[in-house]
Amino acid sequence: MKVKGFFQDVTGVKRIVKAREESFREASSQNTQTDPIRSLADAIHPDKQVFTVTKVYEASPTARTFRFEPECGHIAPFQCGQYANFYLTIGSSKVTRAYSISSAPYQALGENPFFEITIRRNRPYFVPDWFFENVKEGSKITAALPFSQFYYEPLRDSSRIMALAGGSGITPFASMAKEIAYEATHEDAPYQTLKNVDLTILYGSVRHTDIVCGDQIEEARKQAPDRIHVVHVMSDDPEWEGEKGFVTKEIMQKYSQPDMTYFFCGPLPMFNMVEKNLSEMGVPAKRFRHDAIAQPANVKFIPGFPADQVGRTYQLTVVRGIQKDVIEAKADEPVAVALERAAIPVDTHCRAGECGFCRSQLLSGSIFVSPLGDGRRRMDKEMGWFHACSSYPTSDLTIRIPII
Repeated sequence: MKVKGFFQDVTGVKRIVKAREESFREASSQNTQTDPIRSLADAIHPDKQVFTVTKVYEASPTARTFRFEPECGHIAPFQCGQYANFYLTIGSSKVTRAYSISSAPYQALGENPFFEITIRRNRPYFVPDWFFENVKEGSKITAALPFSQFYYEPLRDSSRIMALAGGSGITPFASMAKEIAYEATHEDAPYQTLKNVDLTILYGSVRHTDIVCGDQIEEARKQAPDRIHVVHVMSDDPEWEGEKGFVTKEIMQKYSQPDMTYFFCGPLPMFNMVEKNLSEMGVPAKRFRHDAIAQPANVKFIPGFPADQVGRTYQLTVVRGIQKDVIEAKADEPVAVALERAAIPVDTHCRAGECGFCRSQLLSGSIFVSPLGDGRRRMDKEMGWFHACSSYPTSDLTIRIPII
């Protein structure tokens, strides 16, 4: 079939190559790539702010609370249960980490607005270790907030709430208790979003001497004893005279009320148990709300993770625009961790596969995607997109990540 004529057809490749070279020469040195999903995430979430640490205090023998005040004098309004995302440089690595806000929304208003996070350090761990050893009063930290849909919504949730927490998972409920106590004692409280809420906190700890935010929650309970009820359950404390063991179905039934909404924040094993208990109790799915379930440090707890991959290491080729980097990636760690270790910037928020900030494209190779909170759209799954914070290499990979 004659298209342009013999001479034009056979010399077409040269013309295309020349045009391509001219396009390279004329191209901008700035990143012009666009990702509609990332653009949407940026549009609906606040930008980064610089905060000053103004107070650091103990929340338990293994936990510490950090208070942040904005340099610009303003904090975006948040709701109890939402989190702040921190942008950190630790050694040569640039990492992001999310922490639930443990202070109350009303405390982010007024002349000296602030928010607080509470971090537990009961075992060696990368970011908590850095916070405990490096973040002091006067430190400058970059963060953005608020994020997450894990908060009370009166059009959806019952006014009777049971908050089920384990370990540092108490922080969103400490925020809720403080806000309820403030609204109960201040008629001019600015938000009144929890004015009709009756809160029962069922909190699992190991020992009564290490209850995270225990004093703060007790102070809130004393201010609103008719609306805040606290039940502690100790798993390994012979001296404790209250509820013992784990948060079982029997304990949950004992303190439940009709038509409750159940909120959960805690470790994966506890989540699995609570989910099973609620199912056996006949609680409808619409009455169970839970925070993002972070990927466990031990991959054996991830349903379906291929056991033969533990201990393996693969080659990871990372494409950012026209730049390529080749690094090592462990099969039993998320791709995002390999990128952070190699000081390749990757913007993660939830660290659970839900929010989409670390959305990346698989160009070659195979991955295991954790089923714990796989927040990808159906088309993303079909077109090879994945979330780096919740995906694990099962072969050598080539991936394309956003330029940040």
